[in-house]
Amino acid sequence: MPLRRLALPAALAAAFVTSLTSLAGAASAGPLPPLPLLSPPDALTVTVTGSGNPEAEGSWKLTCDDRPGGDHPAAARACERLAGFARAGENPFAPVPADALCTQIHGGPVTAQVTGTWQGRRIDARFSRANGCEIDRWENMEPILPSVRG
Repeated sequence: MPLRRLALPAALAAAFVTSLTSLAGAASAGPLPPLPLLSPPDALTVTVTGSGNPEAEGSWKLTCDDRPGGDHPAAARACERLAGFARAGENPFAPVPADALCTQIHGGPVTAQVTGTWQGRRIDARFSRANGCEIDRWENMEPILPSVRG
């Protein structure tokens, strides 16, 4: 009888661990649809430094809920771009994969940091133009990030 008592809790524990593993895998797969009533509003802070262009440097707020807001210089277009990522199920804030093969071209010393909330997720992403992959990632984020092409 004691073995039966141990077998059921062990089976339940294994099922629980399997469900947690499945949930963790789903969470890392990309953006999830927002929970309309529970999600915080989409609000990002974009900070750009090192561009050498005063118009492309600074820190801006961007909100994209009912209508574009904040002091971002291209708020409407930036919110449209973010909405496109959401519709496509893409996570534009994901870093370049560690095993990516990137051309070794340098796009300049400019960097950006984007923090806040998007699609119910906390965002803290860094962008640069250090190589071909990072340049593509930056340009994919335009107009959220400013165009700094030479």
